[in-house]
This record gives sequence, structure tokens and C-alpha cells, in this order.
Amino acid sequence: MTINCRGNLIDLSSPKVMGIINVTPDSFYDGGKTFSEKEILKQAEKMLSEGATFLDIGGYSTRPGAEEISETEEIKRVAGAIESILKKFPETLISIDTFRSEVAKKAVEAGSAIVNDVSGGILDNEMYKTVAKLKVPYILMHMRGTPKTMTKLTDYKNVTVDVLKDLSEKITLARAEGINDIIADPGFGFAKTREQSFQLLNNLELFKNLEIPTLAGLSRKSMIYKTLATSAENALNGTTSLNTIALLKGASILRVHDVKEAVECVKLFENLKS
Repeated sequence: MTINCRGNLIDLSSPKVMGIINVTPDSFYDGGKTFSEKEILKQAEKMLSEGATFLDIGGYSTRPGAEEISETEEIKRVAGAIESILKKFPETLISIDTFRSEVAKKAVEAGSAIVNDVSGGILDNEMYKTVAKLKVPYILMHMRGTPKTMTKLTDYKNVTVDVLKDLSEKITLARAEGINDIIADPGFGFAKTREQSFQLLNNLELFKNLEIPTLAGLSRKSMIYKTLATSAENALNGTTSLNTIALLKGASILRVHDVKEAVECVKLFENLKS
């Protein structure tokens, strides 16, 4: 199971770690922490030295109820961050976290190697065409509505079946547009209640039926800190626990705020496998 990132074939049969760098003032955990070029480079260096295979750069907060920002502002935030990172660390594989096709285009022009779309194409009907033209892998996540409305859209007959069906249909559409490398993300916490997110994690091995790699984005989410009656700041131990479960159930990529701990999870898991 390989994906082609700018001519680098990345083998996902051994799980990889994606480090999150939010260049936003209002993300739920690290908002405002990496807003200057100096801080972005410091965070990138730390994550790369700890073993991240990918860095996921986002300029638009998608936490529940997040405020909208203009496309121009989003492009300004992410393009600058991508160029700065690649200038200092030219081998870095950067993923652009956006649901806007124009932002994806500008980010790939700046050097990004993957498009990570939390909306799975539903918020911009040009996204599949754009990604196909850009010839980069596409992370297709399940969500409903927008970051502002998604918490009210949690009515499913069976969340696992419904999410699998929805992703399967979108994968077919994305392939028809010409996207070759697709990664599925069940979208923990996006238009899902806490209980539904746990049900999805419990059934994560069923996502192998999509016959593409699966990304698990569980890091410091409310399903962890609300269950433990704590805060996002104190949710690292819980994140590590759920990341381990995700690996056991077949996740190929862990998307995290804390790279070192996730890389350790993968190392221990690989030893368990061997």
C-alpha cells in the first residue's frame, strides 16, 4: 500500500505519523502557538526530528463553531508556512489541510505534496477535479455540514455503515475524476457524537473494505478529554491509548499534535506485529 508524494513512494503498510501545524489563532488545542515564522519552523524541526513522515499545515480552524475566514487570508497563512518549511527542510512532505480547491492549488504550487480535505469534497465541488489535475494524494474525510453546523448533524441509522457507504460513494466519484491515491478518514468528532466516534473506532477494521489506507485523527479530541473529564491540554495519555487501538484496528496514518509519543506507539505496534 503505497502513495506517490512528489515522486517519493511512501509505503503505508508500515504506519506513518503526520504532525499537525495549525497556522491559526483559534484552533481548539494549539491555536495561536505557531503563528509566527519562527514558531512554525521550530515546530516543524521538532516534529521532523521526532519522526514525522508528514506535516499537515492548516490555516482555517475547523473546530466546532469556528469562525470563517476568507480564501485570501487562508492562502496567505498556509503558502507562507509551506514555503518557509521547505526552504529550511526541503525534503519535507507537507499535507495541506483545506476544503477549498483554490487553497489546495496554491498550497501545492508552494510545495505541498498531499491535500487533506475535512469535507471530503462536499464544501467545494471543484475539489476532486483540482486534486486530479495536481496529481497528489487526497485524504478524503467524512463529515456533514460545515464546522459551524456539524454538531447538529449527528443523526445516523448506524454510524459505521453510514460513514462507510458515504466514503465509498465519494471514493468512486474522486476516482472517476482521476485521483489515483486516496486515503480515507472516518472523521472522528466531525458530525459525530462522542458515542458515535467510539463506535467508529471500535469498528475501524471494517474500513479495510474500502481497500485504501485509513487515517486516524484522534489527537486530543473531545471524545477523549470529555470522557476523562479533563481538558485538551491533559489528553495526551488518552490520545496515546486510542492511537494504539487505531493501529491495532488497521490505521495507516496517525494525525497528531504530539509526534514523539505517536512514533513510539508505532514502534511498539510494529514489534508486536513482528
